[in-house]
Amino acid sequence: MLLTITYTGENAAELGYLLHKNPARPQTAEFNFGKVHVFYPEVSASRCTAALLLDMDPLDLARGKPGSARGGLFDYVNDRPYVSSSFMSTAISRVYGTAMAGRCENYQALADSALNLSATLVMLPCRGDPAMLERVFAPLGYEVTWTGGLLDERFPEWGNSCYVNLTICGKARLQDLLRHIYVLIPVFDNRKHYWIGDEEVDKLLAHGSGWLEDHPEKVFITRRYFSKFGHFTKLALKRLDRLDNGEGGALSAEETEADNQAAEEEADAIPKKPLRLNDERLLAVLGELKASGAKTVIDMGCGEGNLLRLLMNEKTFTAIAGTDVSAAALSRAAERLKLDHLGEGQKKRITLFQSSLCCRDKRFKNYDAAAIVEVIEHLDENRLPALASVVFGEAAPTVVVITTPNVTYNVNYPCAGLRHGDHRFEWNAVQFREWAGSVAARYGYSVRYEGIGEQDEAGTPTQMAVFRKNKAGNTVAQGGAE
Repeated sequence: MLLTITYTGENAAELGYLLHKNPARPQTAEFNFGKVHVFYPEVSASRCTAALLLDMDPLDLARGKPGSARGGLFDYVNDRPYVSSSFMSTAISRVYGTAMAGRCENYQALADSALNLSATLVMLPCRGDPAMLERVFAPLGYEVTWTGGLLDERFPEWGNSCYVNLTICGKARLQDLLRHIYVLIPVFDNRKHYWIGDEEVDKLLAHGSGWLEDHPEKVFITRRYFSKFGHFTKLALKRLDRLDNGEGGALSAEETEADNQAAEEEADAIPKKPLRLNDERLLAVLGELKASGAKTVIDMGCGEGNLLRLLMNEKTFTAIAGTDVSAAALSRAAERLKLDHLGEGQKKRITLFQSSLCCRDKRFKNYDAAAIVEVIEHLDENRLPALASVVFGEAAPTVVVITTPNVTYNVNYPCAGLRHGDHRFEWNAVQFREWAGSVAARYGYSVRYEGIGEQDEAGTPTQMAVFRKNKAGNTVAQGGAE
């Protein structure tokens, strides 16, 4: 995601002093959500452009950072690394914090002056009417332009994308421009990445001071800034009205107590947040494993240990193993599971080891159940017979649970082609059932199918097959594994 700010005027290179970032030296800052790069693609005496580029790892957003106690914030398929969102607002406040405060010791007069400035936000999610861009930014004194496009040029019937490239131009103090952008990015995206608390009202009033209280769209801005938290919207609007009337922004003790009571009642009435798809998928697999009566379970392709963490919380599983082809993923799994800090009993209960699902390995044997969650699509299709031979022929657990994406559901995602760059294929329901049915028949298993996630005319985002070994056992020839 990219923000550029351009100053046009005499001694334009002094923009570097105002931003406290040297145009001759690109800088990088690391935050818990990614890296922020600041550089100047254009520097001259009459025109200077500063760029802020936020580089985020989509895997960290889905899985969580190494060593974190919780999983990621977003579903595996998400737009956060590529769009201007609340992550950008946070980066602005931390990297340009001094400029937002209007401080510049040696150039204070310039910092206090209205300058010819323009700012461009690349890929701003405009969820709602794009005409609101004009209605929100124009009253602040900006000339507003934006460009959009089709969601996918190959499928014009899908309509326009919700993302726009926005440019605002006008005479303003740099401090004010930054504060406007900081507040208004989340307004149009309407999807903050952090928990909203009482301090968020103070933050909005601080950065909105001098312009928000008399803005014609202050209700729209305030409501969207707080997303679905109506209590904070009401509280902020009440304080803004007091400021607009010259009464000061603070509330009396009685007003504060009444608002707190209203917040508690509202919180009780708000429905619980729906599960993310990845959480729903893991809970569905866990439910199948528990219902199977298995005591020992192996997670084949365990990645960074999300399912293993759930399995460890269930006392019914006496032995748990996780295996993956990636040593780095296993290392992160060990950190997340805190294996070095477990008691002796727990350490004996869990095993991690590196191996490939397409190669025979005696360590795969003697488990009641196996889980293969979002793994098969990462293999070339010609490798699947080897996987089937290893899992169903060699290891042959009583129960095998396999999940994989449903490609038909991809029409609901803002992506072209496969859901992830490492997927070698994605199947529709017919293709998945044909493969699973042939494997079950060959190796002496029965199989049933379930959908995971919200269902619409395209089906569900994830499809699951639950295999159970027939009582007669495996009666077919084995082979195909390395």
